[in-house]
Amino acid sequence: MLGYTIVVEGVQDNIQKGVADLGQALDADTCAHLAILLNELERWNRRINLTAIRNIGEMVGGHVLDSLAARPALRGSVVLDIGTGAGFPGLPLAIAEPATEFVLLDSNGKKISFVNHIIAELGLRNVEAVKARAEDYAPGKRFDTVIARALATVPRLVALAADLIGEDGQLLALKGKYPAEELESITTLAQWEVTVTPIAVPGLEAHARHLVSLQRKKA
Repeated sequence: MLGYTIVVEGVQDNIQKGVADLGQALDADTCAHLAILLNELERWNRRINLTAIRNIGEMVGGHVLDSLAARPALRGSVVLDIGTGAGFPGLPLAIAEPATEFVLLDSNGKKISFVNHIIAELGLRNVEAVKARAEDYAPGKRFDTVIARALATVPRLVALAADLIGEDGQLLALKGKYPAEELESITTLAQWEVTVTPIAVPGLEAHARHLVSLQRKKA
């Protein structure tokens, strides 16, 4: 137990520094929860292949800070993370924004099991994990923000998410390099207004991330 505590505290310090470098503020308890998330992810990864990043130190930038980089762009009170995998970006965002409701969607049962484990471990009351393909998901409601990280091309994301986004809602896509070819093909969708913002993520090389935001044009 002592070793577990030491690992969490070391990771927590790195998270707190990274959050500050992002220009955001989170209290110590929230950063501790994010550290526990990564500690559990590293532990599960030894038995089940959940993410490509295996080193807990690299997970700070590659998973937590990369997810939190989208935090300022969130809108509304109900957010859907499609293709969440092991819970990214949805879990870090939900931990950081407890007043916002999050639904984390993925078709991989093992990864959704991990998300449910974290929900129980941290007592997250604002998160629901759903095992389903985005194409088949029919929640009976629409979302203020639909977000995805490294799931599909932007045109494919629009096809998957259009019916899940509220009239005044938005689609956020966390991408790597500037998605020039993807955006060229999406210009044919005249009903969408597209904005691309470069984001600096501590621990990742400069200009490695871009946030694509889409919202419906007003009639």
